Amino acid sequence: MVSSSHEAMHRIFQEDPGVFARTFRRLDLPFPDPVAVSLMPTDLTEIQPTERRVDTLLRIDTASGESHLLIVEAQGKKNSRKPSSWAYYVAHLREKYGIPPVLLVTCQDKGTAEWAAGPFTIGPAYWPALTLRPLVLGPHNVPVITDPSAAARDIPLATLSAITHAKDPNAPAILKALAVALKTIDEETARIFAELTELGLGKALAAETWRHLMAVDLSFFRSETSQRLRAEGRAEGRAEDILLFLEARGIDVSDSARDRITTCTDLNTLRTWVTRAATADAAEDLFVEAGD
Repeated sequence: MVSSSHEAMHRIFQEDPGVFARTFRRLDLPFPDPVAVSLMPTDLTEIQPTERRVDTLLRIDTASGESHLLIVEAQGKKNSRKPSSWAYYVAHLREKYGIPPVLLVTCQDKGTAEWAAGPFTIGPAYWPALTLRPLVLGPHNVPVITDPSAAARDIPLATLSAITHAKDPNAPAILKALAVALKTIDEETARIFAELTELGLGKALAAETWRHLMAVDLSFFRSETSQRLRAEGRAEGRAEDILLFLEARGIDVSDSARDRITTCTDLNTLRTWVTRAATADAAEDLFVEAGD
């Protein structure tokens, strides 16, 4: 039976796939930031009746034009049968999509994380046919984030920190920082990451601390001040996304276009511009209305 913490450990990457590149950049591993991410089917079942399903599968496209598949698997304990399943996932997806796959395993305890890192060999010891080397995120390498301002700068990473360090003595401080950070974003997104955190903590003692923090702190969302701050924050974030997207695609942005983007406060307009930024040949194309 799949546990709630298992679900949360891989769903974070569905909510914000960029957390993968940001986390590994902090670990000095050479994964580029994505400019486009696509959620892929997780069902790998063939005609035979055996069902094979990964936790999360993403296609990552980078500014350099290179792409890779990101297979995210949450692992709660050692399982001697898992490496052969992982090897199947990697080989099957490489054959199916023709894109290099990366296997990422998330863990909540150091022992499981050390085991999951492998390497695992498939075949006889004297002539292994395949060597599997998963990337692993766990309490041994995910940063401990206890500074609310740092948590606010990257809430998905702060959520991953809270979950992977659920059994750490610093867990209450990590959770407090995340609770404060959630006040800086819109209510819907905050509730998603609050839910992911509670699911990820599972039956750990820190779960009770988190429930108490949420009972107290999320009342902030009912205030008029919080609604105004969230609207301003959403607009600022959308504008930054547009500029980063255009920059990643190598499109120059004039001062006038930059000013128009950064001063816009209408979220619907900004959403439209984000969509247009994916295909625009020039920054000014964002502002052209249908029929112009």
